[in-house]
Amino acid sequence: MFLNTILVVLTDLAARLMGSANFRRHFHLLLSCLIVFGPALSMWVSQHSIFAKRTNFLYRAFLRSGWGWTCIFVGSFVFLLSFSVRRSLILSLRHLSRLVVAGVLWVGFRKLLDVLENATGSCYEPLSAVDGQPTVDGQPFLLLREGASKQLCVGNGMLWRGYEVSEDIFLLCLCCLLVAEETAVFGPYLTLGGPSGAPLRLLFLFCVTLLGLWMFLLLCLLAYFPAFPTQILGGALGCLSWRGLYQGWYRLGPSWYCPGRPGVGLFTKKEGGKPE
Repeated sequence: MFLNTILVVLTDLAARLMGSANFRRHFHLLLSCLIVFGPALSMWVSQHSIFAKRTNFLYRAFLRSGWGWTCIFVGSFVFLLSFSVRRSLILSLRHLSRLVVAGVLWVGFRKLLDVLENATGSCYEPLSAVDGQPTVDGQPFLLLREGASKQLCVGNGMLWRGYEVSEDIFLLCLCCLLVAEETAVFGPYLTLGGPSGAPLRLLFLFCVTLLGLWMFLLLCLLAYFPAFPTQILGGALGCLSWRGLYQGWYRLGPSWYCPGRPGVGLFTKKEGGKPE
């Protein structure tokens, strides 16, 4: 009973924050400020910190599979929330289709970014220091093959340089904005008296915790591995993807070609004041 009370209090507070108009209106601005000013933290953080190593557990366990974690927790929350209200599999699948669309967008942009980097990059082999030798990042180099692919170049232990967009920052920004959008409906849902058992509340807290983890990893990457302008480009691409989907396409309303915005079809009232 005591644990359930704590769960209810925590979820109510988090749902009130996530569902507030100010949070939804300004969250993308907060992410933008982090991306622009986060690299300045590199002047104060220690390069001997555990977060300064790419082999850190959080990077290996979560960053490399960030989209999978987001789909698992957010997808479970969206499905359980929609199904507990309407008991309609079709409606639940329609709401889940927003994750499918975002996943297709993520994979598509990754392919395009790989093509761009391979088309504009060159492969270099570092050499021993020689006076007058041209350098890349302060290291002497020898240009090998302009036609080589990045995968082959890096696989052979050489250096690849091209026009890059940070896929990690892109993914983290997109996931943060997606989690914020999909969980923001829980506050209005509770206000209308919707059924909210412990499983649904736990899934909501997991989503909120995941959002906090993505923001923490985003800040770590910006502070410990600053890379201008690739990180800003990645953040801009993530924000533009969110705006195109949630602030553009999904506002057209549910139809055969549009899944609609989060919460559409769930928050109409019936007698008794509960969601219909």
